[in-house]
Amino acid sequence: MTEELIACCGLYCGDCHGHKGMVADLARDLRKELRESNYRDFALFAGEKGFNKALKDYDTCYEVLGAMVKFRCHKGCRNGGGPPFCKMRKCCTAKGLEGCWECDEFEECKKLDFLKPVHGDAHLKNLRALNKKGKEAFIAGKREW
Repeated sequence: MTEELIACCGLYCGDCHGHKGMVADLARDLRKELRESNYRDFALFAGEKGFNKALKDYDTCYEVLGAMVKFRCHKGCRNGGGPPFCKMRKCCTAKGLEGCWECDEFEECKKLDFLKPVHGDAHLKNLRALNKKGKEAFIAGKREW
C-alpha cells in the first residue's frame, strides 16, 4: 500500500483490476488455451448445429478477451497511468492540488460524474475520508471501489 496509488479522484489504483492485472492475465491465458485447442472450430460448429447457439458469438467473445488483456495499468493515476483524457487529473494539475480531496468544490464537481456509472459514489466517500483523515489513514482504513 502506497500513497502514490491514491488517484486524484479518490479511488485507490491498487484496488483496480487494471493495476492488479489478474483479469488481464486470465484473459490472456484463456485466449492462448482457446487457440491451442482449436476451440473456435468447435464453437462455430456447435453453434451452427444448435448444440449451444451462444457459441456462434465465439469471435466476439475472443475479441472481448483481447480487450481485457490490453486493459492494464502499472503506473497509477498520479504517475501517468489511467485514462489519458482524465479531467480530474488535469484539473488537479492546473490547480496545483495533489488530489480532488484538497479542493473545496469536490462535493459538487461535475468532472467526477464520469465515475458514477462504474463506481457509484465510492469516489466521493473516499474523497471525504481523504479530506477528513489524510492519506495515511485512508490507506490503512476501508476504501470504497
